[in-house]
Amino acid sequence: MEYKNIRNFVIIAHIDHGKSTLADRFLELTHAISPTKLKPQYLDRLNLEREHGITIKMHPVRMLFQNQAGLKYIFNLIDTPGHVDFTYEVSRSLAAVEGAILLVDGTQGIQAQTLSNLFLAQQQHLRIIGAINKIDLDIANLEERRNELARLLHKDEKEIVLVSAKTGKNVDLLLEKVIEKIPFPSFIPDAPLRALVFDSVYNDYKGVIAYVRIRDGVIRKGDKIFFMASKVTAEANSLGYFRPQLEEKEMLSSGEIGWVATGLKDPHLVRVGDTITTAKIQDEKLTIEPLPGYKEPKPMVFASFYLGGEKDFDKLRLALNKLKLTDSALQFSPENSEVLGRGYRLGFLGMLHLKITQERLEKNYGLDLIVTNPTVPYKVWLKSKQLPLIVTNPSTWPVVDDIEQVEEPWAQVEVITPSEYLANIIKLIHQMRGKDINPSNIGNRLLIRCQLPLEEAIKDFYDTLKSVSQGYASMNYQLDKYQKVELEKLEVLLIGKEFPSLARLVLRKEAETEARNLAQNLKILIPRQAYALPIQIKGGGRILARETISALRKDVTAHLYGGDRTRKMKLWKKQKKGKKRLKQQAHLKLPPDVFLKLFSHN
Repeated sequence: MEYKNIRNFVIIAHIDHGKSTLADRFLELTHAISPTKLKPQYLDRLNLEREHGITIKMHPVRMLFQNQAGLKYIFNLIDTPGHVDFTYEVSRSLAAVEGAILLVDGTQGIQAQTLSNLFLAQQQHLRIIGAINKIDLDIANLEERRNELARLLHKDEKEIVLVSAKTGKNVDLLLEKVIEKIPFPSFIPDAPLRALVFDSVYNDYKGVIAYVRIRDGVIRKGDKIFFMASKVTAEANSLGYFRPQLEEKEMLSSGEIGWVATGLKDPHLVRVGDTITTAKIQDEKLTIEPLPGYKEPKPMVFASFYLGGEKDFDKLRLALNKLKLTDSALQFSPENSEVLGRGYRLGFLGMLHLKITQERLEKNYGLDLIVTNPTVPYKVWLKSKQLPLIVTNPSTWPVVDDIEQVEEPWAQVEVITPSEYLANIIKLIHQMRGKDINPSNIGNRLLIRCQLPLEEAIKDFYDTLKSVSQGYASMNYQLDKYQKVELEKLEVLLIGKEFPSLARLVLRKEAETEARNLAQNLKILIPRQAYALPIQIKGGGRILARETISALRKDVTAHLYGGDRTRKMKLWKKQKKGKKRLKQQAHLKLPPDVFLKLFSHN
C-alpha cells in the first residue's frame, strides 16, 4: 500500500468527552479487534485507567479501512489523555502525526482542556477536524454547540461532524473526513533513516521497546541502529505495528508508526524525543539532522517516597527506573530521612500525576509507600549568591539570615463556567490569593482568566471549583512566572531534637495558626512514651506553638498496703528520677503511620 494512503492522527479532547469510546468505534468499524474481544475503552490497557475511568497513557493502534469508493487506507491512531496533568503525553503524540480530531461533548460544550489541546495541535501545524459527540442524547442546544466549535476552529458550521461514539452514528463519516482533510505523510525517496522516539516501554525479554514514527527511510529487522542523542548503538531485534498488541513485521518505512525492540537493558539509554538512524550513518560520519525533539517537562509538584514495610531500597529503585521509561515526565533523586530511612524525592506535573504514580508503584510493583506532604519549587535569592537557589524540600531551606528574597511560582488559569456561578468563582479566586481576573464570553458561557499561586491551583482550587459550580466549571492552567512571597519554615522539635522530615513551608502571616494546628495534630498522632514528650513548633527564630504528650503512668505503689505515706513518696521520687534519666537518654523513633495520618490531615 502506498504512503499516500496512510493517515496519522490523534483524538484530543477534554477529560470524559468520549475519546476512548470513539476509538472503540474506530476499532469496531475497521475490524481491528474481533467483536467478541472488544470491550469498552479497549485501548485503556492499564488497570488504573479502567479504575479511574480516564486515559493516562497515549495508546497507538494501526487500522485498515476501506472507504465507500473501495479504496484502502492505513490509519495510525493515537488515543491521548485529557487531564491537564498529562498534557506532556498529548504533546508527544502530536509530534508523531499530521492531523487531529478535536472532540467536544455536545452536552458540555467547549471546556478548558479543549482550548489547551487545540493550542498544542496548532503549534504543531496539524490539520484539525472538529466533531461534536453524544448526539444520541437529547441536546437542546446542539446547533449552538456546533456553531461554537466552528467559530473556534474558523471553519464553516457544516465542516463540524456530529457523531455518537456510543451508538456509532456518523463515525464512518468522520473517518471519511480523516481521509479527505488530513494530509498523507511527506516522503523523501532514498533518504537515510530518521525515526522519532515518541514513547517507550520495558520488556524483560526484549529490553527497551521504542515507539517510533518513521520520518524518512526504512528500518528492517536485524539492522544496526544508532540513537543520536544518547550516542548508543543497538540492533533492531524485532519490529512491527500496533494492532493494538505488538505485531511483528520485517520492516517499517517512511510515514509509518510502529515499535522497535532494541535489546537494551538500561532504560536510560532510550530517551523520548531522540532520533534513531542507522549505525552506518555514524560509522561513516555522515551529516544528518536530528528530528526536533520535545521540551523537557518541568515538574511542579514534589514529594518524598519512602518504603513503609520491608526496607528493600533496591526494589524501589528498580521500580522507579522502569516507570520512568513509560513516564518520561517523572523525575526522581535519592534522599535520606532521620525517621524513614532511604527514599527518593520525586517530581510530578500535578497532583493527579502524583496520585497515579503512587498507585502504579503500589499495585504494579507491590510496594508499601509512605508519601510526604507535596510542595512546589521556590526560588530563594541569597545575599551571598547572584543566582537563585531552587528549593523543593523544606528540609533544605537556607538559614533565615542568608535569605534576601523568596519567590513562588504562579500559574495562568482558565476557567469555563455557566454565568450563574460567576460570583462564587470570583470569590473563590480571591480566597486563593488570585488576581488579574478577566471574564469574557464564549458562546453562552464565561471564560475567566486569572493568575493564581501554583500551590493553590494544583492542591485545593480544582476540587473547590467543582463544589462551588456544582460540577459545571472546568479549568486548565499553565506555569506563568515567579512572584515574591513571604514564607516561614516551621521546624518540629520533639524532646528538643529537630525532625526535618516533619518541617513545612507556610505563608508568614499564617505561620502561628499553622504551627498550632501542626502541634495539635502531632499530639494526637504520636504514641505516648514512658516520659513526658514536649512538642515544639519553631518558626522565625522563636517557638510558635507547644504541646506536651503526657507520660505513660505506672502505679509503683500498687503493691503497698497501708503503712506510712513516706514509703510511697520515696517510690514516687525514685520513679520521677528514672523518667528524667530516660528522657535525657531517649532516642525517639516515630512510627511510619504518623506521617501517613499527619499528611492526610492537611
